[in-house]
Amino acid sequence: MAFQPVVPMSGIGGWKFLQATYDKQLQSFAKAPQIRNDRDYMIEKFAEPMTVEAFLKDSRLVRTTMTAFDLSGEEWKKGFIKKVLEEVNKPESTFLARLNNPKYTALANALKPVNGIISLTPEAVAARAVKFETNSFEIAVGEVDDAMRLSLNYKSEIAEIVGSGSSEDAIAYRLMGDVPTYTVVKTALNLPSDMSKLPVERQAEMIKSGLTRALGVSDLSDISSPEAVEKLIVRYHAMKSITEGSSVTSSAAAALTLLGGGSYGYGASASQNLFLSSFL
Repeated sequence: MAFQPVVPMSGIGGWKFLQATYDKQLQSFAKAPQIRNDRDYMIEKFAEPMTVEAFLKDSRLVRTTMTAFDLSGEEWKKGFIKKVLEEVNKPESTFLARLNNPKYTALANALKPVNGIISLTPEAVAARAVKFETNSFEIAVGEVDDAMRLSLNYKSEIAEIVGSGSSEDAIAYRLMGDVPTYTVVKTALNLPSDMSKLPVERQAEMIKSGLTRALGVSDLSDISSPEAVEKLIVRYHAMKSITEGSSVTSSAAAALTLLGGGSYGYGASASQNLFLSSFL
């Protein structure tokens, strides 16, 4: 029987428990026969160079590879994957830049074919094998509690989304383009559900101002620091508990955690702010 991740409760308590037991749970999960066999299969196949055509014909290899790049569920897009691998070799191509998806860019750069041949170093394959295990674990966590999967995804992906030397506008637009990460941010900041109707520039401004205020950072690039990441995830679970109408006890704990940061939820309604202030 496959190992099923344990998340005994929802909200902040569940997140704290998952964080405390993460390493042991991941180790147990990685020993499951299906995960171990898929990981070993990927390592074996990438041990030798292969053509792009051979890669795309191997559905199992494509599935495990896409999972390793946090693109699970998109393995059926073989025509699109082929185009990504073709365009990465064209210096004049703006395809990946326009796509603006760090995960596909990472996939393209890692597998970058030379004369139609994919050849990876043993170190690169080993790194991808580790990512396959962790991303598979996140998927399994999501089957127990999707909010926990979103939290793990945010924690692992935010640094890549922020990038190095990126402008605040670029960071905001990348956040908006990554649905799982954006879901966490929107909930944590309590952004309006209909904000998608606003001009995209206005949406970006709301994200930038909301994040800098909620996390107390002067530069948006600082949101990828460990402290800021944990604070945002805690806010996410706190606001989610409040908006979903959790019990008074759990909502009180969430409110106190939020108030510990010195501010209310960005865009919170008058009733939510009244609720939060009742625990001061």
